[in-house]
Amino acid sequence: MILLVGAVVLTTTACGEEGSKMPEWEWNDPTPSPTPTPDDSDNQTVKPRFIWIDAAANFHDYANSKEKIESDMLKVASVGFTDIVVDVRPTTGDVLFRTTHTEQVTKLHSWNGGTYHWEERTATWDYLDAFIEAGHKAGLRVHAGFNTMVCGLSNGLGNQGLVYRDRNVREWITVINSADGLQSAMDNADYSAKFLNPAHPDAVNYLCNLLKDLAAYEELDGIILDRCRYDNILCDFSDVTRQQFEKHLGKTITNWPSDVMTPGSKTLPSTLSTTQLEWLEFRVKTIHDFIVKAREAVKGVNPDISFGAYVGAWYSTYYEVGVNWASPSYRVGGTYKWATPDYKDYGYADHVDLLLMGAYASAKNIYGDKEWSVQGFCKQAEMVVMNACKVFGGPDIGNWVTDGCNDLPTAVMNTVDAAINACDGYYCFDLIHVKKYDYWDALQKGISKYLRTVNQE
Repeated sequence: MILLVGAVVLTTTACGEEGSKMPEWEWNDPTPSPTPTPDDSDNQTVKPRFIWIDAAANFHDYANSKEKIESDMLKVASVGFTDIVVDVRPTTGDVLFRTTHTEQVTKLHSWNGGTYHWEERTATWDYLDAFIEAGHKAGLRVHAGFNTMVCGLSNGLGNQGLVYRDRNVREWITVINSADGLQSAMDNADYSAKFLNPAHPDAVNYLCNLLKDLAAYEELDGIILDRCRYDNILCDFSDVTRQQFEKHLGKTITNWPSDVMTPGSKTLPSTLSTTQLEWLEFRVKTIHDFIVKAREAVKGVNPDISFGAYVGAWYSTYYEVGVNWASPSYRVGGTYKWATPDYKDYGYADHVDLLLMGAYASAKNIYGDKEWSVQGFCKQAEMVVMNACKVFGGPDIGNWVTDGCNDLPTAVMNTVDAAINACDGYYCFDLIHVKKYDYWDALQKGISKYLRTVNQE
């Protein structure tokens, strides 16, 4: 997901009033909150409400202050959220949890006071433990957010991550099919986040080892994979990927990469060749296979922990990042030109317990039945997932398009109703936006309205 916490432009019109296999993991009631949410009874039909806590954006508040973590988690619970996702592997690829496989985060680039700058961490206490303790004390379930296919970050402040410390790791970085020829993302300034090649076995093993250490936190309720995908449709065209694709295809590619995709092109041709269709299938198979291995790594350490992923809800174009988050029972090949008949076999919804669905429509497109409305995104996701896992959808309330909307708090409030009644629960990105734009009251109103409706049934 992308987090930009700069200014939001407000305009002047009203908005927000438009019209298979079941997972092993079960939702257990969180510890009773010392400040229980009004109308939140013990009704077992009440749906969970998630909020994401990005590492870099919130580092100013939480890097060195357990007290701030504790006070904010109490406030999050009092508003009506039941679950938090705390980002513990930012885009740098270093971590905020115990592991022997990479270094701890000591500083992150953060937007604060109108500019990006470094936020330093000098505290020695365990960051994830602090959130687990504070979250459980407030009655929240605590999930760890894990940026997956990233291992370094380059921006105007400098370079960070394992890929800049270990030259061998650079062999794992994705190769771009650029207009200027095949090029490592290490050598392209347009790719600030340095994505790993999901087909590289050493990268996969490395990530699974990190996930095992994360799953070893006994009190952690869940793990959510973020950026478990390719960077974009131009990736990956490395020799490792070529060998695996040719094996999948059963033949040698004569002209690599032009027989697969036109160099530099970010759009599909109007008519796809058999090789191109097989290429798109191969990419989703690669991510599917990683999900299977990651789940095995996590559940092998803690079979009771929840395992899930964040994905963008725009399924119709999500092939661009090589992800099929649908149920394998969803016959995607009969719906979209880019899917082979076997594309459906690499839907991974039956290998996760939950999906957090980025229903990232604009502030004026809250209600609807199709993609690019918050409600429509959630409805479409439920249709595609087909009960293979739980689906929790919702908005990005800080980076959404606000043109045509002069009542953002009402739009935020209405996202709860639009999303939670269209899927298995609500998801909101990001806590920094709630604090920056003071959406506490709007979210509490939206959640309280939902809870009153449930308790009247």
